Amino acid sequence: MTPVPWIQVYDPLAGPWLSTAAAALPIVLLLFTLGVLEWRAHFAAAAGLVAALAVATLVYGMPVGSAGATAVYGAAYGFLPIGWIILNAVFLYNLTVETGQFEIVKASVSRLSSDRRIQALLVAFAFGAFIEGASGFGTPVAICAALLIGLGFTPLYAAGLSLIANTAPVAFGAIGTPILTLAAITGIPAFTLGAMAGRQLPFVSLIVPAWLVVTMSGWRGLRGVWPAVLVCGGTFAAIQFAWSNFVGPELVDIIGGLGTIAALGLFLTVWHPRDVWEFADADPTSRARPALAGAAHRAAVVRAWMPWLFLSVAVIVWGLPATKTILNGAGRPTAKHALAPAVDVPLLHRAVFREYPVVTTAVDRSRIADPAYGNAHAEAAQFTLNWASATGTAIFLAALATALFLRVPVGQFFAIALTTLRRMRAPLATIMLMMALGFVTRYGGTDATLGLAFTRTGWLYPFFAALLGWLGVALTGSDTSSNVLFGSLQKITAQQLGLNPVLIVTANSTGGVMGKMIDAQSIVVATASTGQVGHEGRILRFVFWHSIALAALMGAIVMLQAYVFPWMVP
Repeated sequence: MTPVPWIQVYDPLAGPWLSTAAAALPIVLLLFTLGVLEWRAHFAAAAGLVAALAVATLVYGMPVGSAGATAVYGAAYGFLPIGWIILNAVFLYNLTVETGQFEIVKASVSRLSSDRRIQALLVAFAFGAFIEGASGFGTPVAICAALLIGLGFTPLYAAGLSLIANTAPVAFGAIGTPILTLAAITGIPAFTLGAMAGRQLPFVSLIVPAWLVVTMSGWRGLRGVWPAVLVCGGTFAAIQFAWSNFVGPELVDIIGGLGTIAALGLFLTVWHPRDVWEFADADPTSRARPALAGAAHRAAVVRAWMPWLFLSVAVIVWGLPATKTILNGAGRPTAKHALAPAVDVPLLHRAVFREYPVVTTAVDRSRIADPAYGNAHAEAAQFTLNWASATGTAIFLAALATALFLRVPVGQFFAIALTTLRRMRAPLATIMLMMALGFVTRYGGTDATLGLAFTRTGWLYPFFAALLGWLGVALTGSDTSSNVLFGSLQKITAQQLGLNPVLIVTANSTGGVMGKMIDAQSIVVATASTGQVGHEGRILRFVFWHSIALAALMGAIVMLQAYVFPWMVP
């Protein structure tokens, strides 16, 4: 069936305020039902999806068939790769718990430091940055939240701290994918964009570890561990700046995460906080007993940490471009032999055209049926069955290696797998609905209407350029997707206002990372990893103002670099 070409319109109600209000309706409804009415996440997502479909078809004029195909496309993407990651991350964690190995992991971490503040720095910030650099796509939130709750953190803080920590590293996540994508979209060299990001994010990297500690224990708690906070944030910020400015954007997080873990670990051999801090309402049995830590000899500790070593190696190898090329079957003679066949989405692929100023040139309606023209201007919609190269598959193989290494009986292995699948049904459905909503806003053009509202801010635009990136990530759940969505718009607006395009385009990515903690995908991942399904609204309220404050901070940094310190722009 040949799809009917449709050109997006960004002011369907002939009034910017009215059109912006219509575009915002599905997002406002989602946040209201989730955060205020406290609906279960899948009901809130379903309501938001229905509203998005109604706005796209009735207000924006999107063909009904294309809108329906978009929702199905988004739901499929929600399962693979996003849901596949979370499902296997929780499965791996459950394997370590059911075999008793996680008790030894808890004991070994407690021997390093039994202070919850230090554990948050090690796991949520440092290890999370390393995982973000290797894979992205919500993996660090899923893994770190599960680790923290296993260590004895309260579920709300395990989820919230993992979300807050997953900010500063995101722009360089998944082997630099967001920056590399932004370069491809805008034509600005990736090294230049990476260097610019490396002159913005280190300020946040210095702050986020302290932010985590204050969120947990207040300012008094920060005074007790400020040396460790300084080592943690300072090490990561220094590596982030140096590597991005002198080497490249691809390995910033991996090197930064590993360097921070090493620096903090070495520092803790000579320094410990005077008072050990614990949550006031913590379960006294949740903390690993010192006797267990002392009795677990070196071989047992190594054995207990092997599943996480398998995980780290797997996600790094799977994140390498060469690995993805091989696993996706690139270069094979025919598509049917490819390991990751791409399927054109019916009624949608190359049927939706973005219009100026979201793209650099206006659509030539006289040539819209020309295939060559369409390939250059129309939105692609191909679902890639990349089961082999998906990060979730790497995590599954790590779980399989764990089962073999720990000699888990076949019956117990499948019992744990079935239990995990049963518990993850609602989170998987929620993720699929949330992604369907995000895809409808993208292909329906409502996200562009919201983005264009930020471009009317004149000389304040450098501040709002960061907030536009924040909005893009909050809508799509991905810094990469936000860069695809708004990268060209940021460049065009910067040129129109006489601002440096490198600064403004990079702000889309560096500001966008602050929206990562409130996007629907991340919220659901956090709730699933910590066993809080049904409490998504509580977690959203916990992190929402943190997200706003950090996005405003990044906006202020961009403003200063635009008007006070322009020499900081490469």
